Amino acid sequence: MAHLSEVVGIYSQLIAKAALLANGWIVGEPETAEPFDFWARDPITGQTRTFQCKTIFRRPDRNNDYVMRSKNGRGNPYSKSDVDFIIGVTGDEMEPLRVFYAENEERTEMWAAASKIDKKWTELPIRLNRDIFENKGKGEIA
Repeated sequence: MAHLSEVVGIYSQLIAKAALLANGWIVGEPETAEPFDFWARDPITGQTRTFQCKTIFRRPDRNNDYVMRSKNGRGNPYSKSDVDFIIGVTGDEMEPLRVFYAENEERTEMWAAASKIDKKWTELPIRLNRDIFENKGKGEIA
């Protein structure tokens, strides 16, 4: 049986990719070992961006703020040349599932107060946004 941390990591990646897909992004994975987990193409700009996926947790010692770790296996922050965005999935069993992403700041942790999370990070609804797909090709993205 897989270790819990491996299962949580894979689960977070699947939820993050589903949220991107639900919002019109095209998602893919590299065939070789890369510093990012997956890439996705923005439905509005058409730019392909790289994502490193993390589980978001709450830090009791920081007023219960939301935290996404943004460091690699060696404990170093991801460089902007390696990863464009850090994407996170809430991991607290007592909260609803939410997905957020933010531009890589080359820091080992990114945090946001609950009251300011929507200003600091971009939330991706997990619900399928049918408007994006129905209006595609009509020059509109809802």
